[in-house]
Amino acid sequence: MAPNATIWPLDGHTQGKHLVLKNYMDAWLPIMTKWNGRVLFIDAFAGPGKYSGGEHGSPVVALQSLSQHSSRNQMKSEILYVFIEKDVARAQHLQETLNSIELELPSNCAYEVINSTFDETLNEVLDTLEDQKKKLAPAFVMIDPFGVSGTPMKTIGRILDNPKSEVYISLMYREINRFMDHQNFESHLDELFGCTEWRQAIQIANSEERKSFIFSLYEDQLRNHGAKYVLHFELYQSNRLVYAIFFGTQDLAGCDKMKQAIWKVAPFGNYRFRSGQNSQLTLGIDVLDLTPLENGLKREFGLEKWINITDIEDFMKSDKTPFLSTHLKTKTLKPMESRGDIEVQEGTRNRASTYPAGTLLKFVQRPI
Repeated sequence: MAPNATIWPLDGHTQGKHLVLKNYMDAWLPIMTKWNGRVLFIDAFAGPGKYSGGEHGSPVVALQSLSQHSSRNQMKSEILYVFIEKDVARAQHLQETLNSIELELPSNCAYEVINSTFDETLNEVLDTLEDQKKKLAPAFVMIDPFGVSGTPMKTIGRILDNPKSEVYISLMYREINRFMDHQNFESHLDELFGCTEWRQAIQIANSEERKSFIFSLYEDQLRNHGAKYVLHFELYQSNRLVYAIFFGTQDLAGCDKMKQAIWKVAPFGNYRFRSGQNSQLTLGIDVLDLTPLENGLKREFGLEKWINITDIEDFMKSDKTPFLSTHLKTKTLKPMESRGDIEVQEGTRNRASTYPAGTLLKFVQRPI
């Protein structure tokens, strides 16, 4: 539920979104500015820029990622930050906040505060580009609403129609679950999902099955609307779900970097991120049971088939597993080889217990 005040206290769970955002922007900026002449960061529900306790909001977090970046002087692309806020007082407060803080931004960076809605602003921009037969510049679009309205899947699809654009979406499941059987919410949820299939969830009595259905449907719709890779992770306060985050991209490297950004956020206070694929997997912890990863590799690649290590590395970067590429070689393949669970083709590597480019290996079934 949106607060009534212009500024309000920082909720503990919002810190998680900001930490992931900071981690991802630190990785995203040098990559995107290396290969593109212009890049965009769009905060679709920007807020007032500061909380009542003085903590920074997402616009400042995003700008600080650039101003404090060790490689900022090597970033030669034009970098434009667009902050959209529909509330007049909050938009004004955000503008004043950004004007008042000292951000050592490079001359090729600019920011703009737009007092409007996400849906209206993005569609106006995309309509103009379409008329000009142009594409949106590579963009990271943060969509973090208070409720379930104002974030139509149709608009998200138009963003993803631009190959180098990505979306980072907060899905407020508690509001969806609470109001899905209210008639006046039907149109909002139809727009949110871009379909009417969400209504099937009303008949699902089991709470976990209902949640799983809703999240799977939203993920499917993101894929149907242009995302090649979709990451889904959930923030819990103790054992209570607070919200889910969905990240959609067409780029394997972006998928890999977002997973790394999430894993860097170790459990904080009584909050922790869990994988949307495996609710028992808490992200960010040092001690891991990698048995699910071993089983996932065998399912993906089968037994007794020679596989190039590059294909396995691509699997690790993708949305097919919540684990990281850094979990693969020393932590997983090396122990599996020592147990006899994998074989490496002779002549495809120079040193034992290593898996350089060109290595061929196969997963095997050990005799009982």
